[in-house]
Amino acid sequence: MLDQIAGDASGMETAAGTAVLVSLDFSNKADVGNLEELRHLAASDRLAISAVIKGKRSRPDPATFAGTGKVDEITSALEQTGASLVIFDHDLSPAQQRNLERRLGRRVVDRTSLILDIFAQRAKSHEGKLQVELAQLEHLSTRLVRGWTHLERQKGGIGLRGPGETQLETDRRLLGKRVKLLKEKLAKLQCQRGLQRRSRQRADVMSVSIVGYTNAGKSTLFNNLTRARTYVADQLFATLDATTRKVFVPDHGPVVISDTVGFIRDLPHTLVAAFRATLEETVQADLLLHVVDASSPNRDEQIDEVNKVLKEIGADSIPQVLVLNKIDLVDLSAGAAGYRRDEYGRIAQLRLSAKTGYGLEFVKLSLSEAIERQALQRCKSRSQITDAAAAGRVA
Repeated sequence: MLDQIAGDASGMETAAGTAVLVSLDFSNKADVGNLEELRHLAASDRLAISAVIKGKRSRPDPATFAGTGKVDEITSALEQTGASLVIFDHDLSPAQQRNLERRLGRRVVDRTSLILDIFAQRAKSHEGKLQVELAQLEHLSTRLVRGWTHLERQKGGIGLRGPGETQLETDRRLLGKRVKLLKEKLAKLQCQRGLQRRSRQRADVMSVSIVGYTNAGKSTLFNNLTRARTYVADQLFATLDATTRKVFVPDHGPVVISDTVGFIRDLPHTLVAAFRATLEETVQADLLLHVVDASSPNRDEQIDEVNKVLKEIGADSIPQVLVLNKIDLVDLSAGAAGYRRDEYGRIAQLRLSAKTGYGLEFVKLSLSEAIERQALQRCKSRSQITDAAAAGRVA
C-alpha cells in the first residue's frame, strides 16, 4: 500500500533530502504509533517524506527483508517521486541492506542508522560527540565489507590472495584502535563525573534525574524548574547532552537535577552502551521524575519502553514519580493538575503542564517530601551504625 505525501515548497527547500518510508507489520494488529514515530524521526533528520510504503508479513524475507513484491512497490514509488533515500522502520542485516541497495539503486537506511545520524547532528558537548562517534563506529564494524565488495573476488586465488583481505583487515584494525581510544577518553570523563558525584554525596545533596520518552517535555520541565536555557523543540532527540543544575527547595536546601537523553522504542543497543556514562547520572540518582506525554495515544507503551531501558542500565529499583505532562492538550476534566499518592502515602503521580507552568508547584512538593524521606533514612542508617559499633565495644 503506497501513500503519497505532498510536501510544500518551503519544506522542500529546508529539507536535507527526500525519502520513502517503509514500515512493515509483523503482528496481527496495525501499529499506527510506530509509523507516526518514523515520520517524526525522518522530520528530525530534516528529510522530506515523499511516500510511505506499508504492508504486512508473517516474517522478514531473509534476502531483502520486505519480499520481492514489496521491493517492486518501493521501486515504483522511487520512480514516481524521485526520492533519493529509502528508510526502513526496522533493523536490517548487512546482507539485506546490500541487496536492497542493489535492487533499488538508492541508498537504504535502517532505523538504527537513522537514529545514529540524528544523534550525530544533536550532540554538542565534547562527551556527547565522543559517545555518538563510538556508537557509529560500533554499528559500522558489522558493515565494513560493504565498502570493499569490489575486492572480494580477489580472495583465495594463488598469486591474488591478499589485497582484499589486507584492505579489510587494515580497516578493521584502524576502526578498532579508534574505538579503544574513544572508550579510554569516555572512561576518564566517567571518573571525573564520579568525583563530582561523590562530592555531592558527602554534602548530603539529593540527586534527581528527569527521564522519559523522547519529546515528552523533559527539557521544558527542566528549564522551568531550574531556569536554565536548555534547547527545546518539538522534535525527537532535541537535546542529547546531559545537563545538571542546582535547585533550592524552600525549607530544605539544594537539590541537583539532571536532564538526560530521551528514550525511544527499540533504542539501539550501541547507543545504550555508548551513552552508559551519561546514563550513570540516572543510575546514581536518588529519585527519578519519569515524564510522560499525557496527550499521546501510545503513552502506556512509551512508559513500558522507558522502564525497559531503565532496567537495562540498572536503574529500575530507584524511587520513581510518574509525571503526566502536557495536560493542557487533553480534556481538563480528566487531566486537571494535581497528584496521587500510593498505598504508602508517597506521591507516585503528578499531573501538570511544563509548558504553561500549570501544576509545577506539585513537583516542588514531591521533592520536599523526597528530601525529608532521604534525611530520615540517613538518620536511621547512622543510628544503626552507631548501635552496631556500641554493641561491638560491649562484646
